[in-house]
Amino acid sequence: MDTIISLDLNDFKNGSPEQKQKFVQDLGKAYQQIGFVAVYNHELSDELTSELYKSTKEFYALPIDTKMKYNIKGLAGQRGFTSWGTEHSKDSKVGDLKEFYHFGQEIPEHLQEQYDYPKNILNEEVPDFNKYSLKAFSALQETGKYMLRAIALFLDLDEYYFDSYIEYGNSILRPIHYGPIKEAPKNAVRSGQHEDINLITLLMGASAEGLEVLDKKDYWIPITALPNQLVVNVGDMLQRLTNNVLRSTTHRVVNPPKEQWGTTRFSIPFFLHPSSEMRLDCLEHCVTTENPKMYEDISAGEFLNERLIEIGLMKGK
Repeated sequence: MDTIISLDLNDFKNGSPEQKQKFVQDLGKAYQQIGFVAVYNHELSDELTSELYKSTKEFYALPIDTKMKYNIKGLAGQRGFTSWGTEHSKDSKVGDLKEFYHFGQEIPEHLQEQYDYPKNILNEEVPDFNKYSLKAFSALQETGKYMLRAIALFLDLDEYYFDSYIEYGNSILRPIHYGPIKEAPKNAVRSGQHEDINLITLLMGASAEGLEVLDKKDYWIPITALPNQLVVNVGDMLQRLTNNVLRSTTHRVVNPPKEQWGTTRFSIPFFLHPSSEMRLDCLEHCVTTENPKMYEDISAGEFLNERLIEIGLMKGK
């Protein structure tokens, strides 16, 4: 972890004013320099992580015909199962070598019409996969709330600026399975180089190496989350909102060496999104003579739809 800094989230939540301020400044500087940090003392327990990975592996061991029962047309992959090669990075037409499942917010009954998100698709064969995914969703949502509070302070915003936007945001937990490579891929990788769509992404330790980050000098740096840490990176929505003051970092998941093609990789990122109506218009104080406005005004929902079309999960009009 010598390429990205590790921060103690407890310094922000329960530390002295000086510790809290240092966390905020260290976080902001790290995001400006590389876009990724590692945090510990977060809300996700080791036991929950272990149970989630165990049930994730059990689900992906099911036959493809069984998994496809949870691939629901018309949802643009936003809930349930998505099969191999469906998604690709926005600058590529080659499908990624992965399959994944999406869990979203459990919205209270009286708010479902207001937010209009698809309901979660729960599988029947591995009920623990549903149980631990939803528990992890809640823990990562709570962790992300504190991370965004620190980011708000770094941006000279009210500490609770993001709270109302993310309480019922369109966030996604995505347990991913990168399967064994059976023949030489034609330009395909486990996940092509890309930037995340959302505000921030929280990633628990993956089951194998492969994640690489493009630094400011255009070098690819391997990143692996330690067992008790989360890696947290900036997404495109936060980049737009801050007019590039905080930059969304390019990253990818590369194929293993040929002698390891028979191995699998599991990874479980949490993509923290705001609710669709949040405006991503560049913050006024982030637009200056030296940093002129880079983006057109847009809502989070409009931007999400644009990107879902670009990566192949939604059809354009």
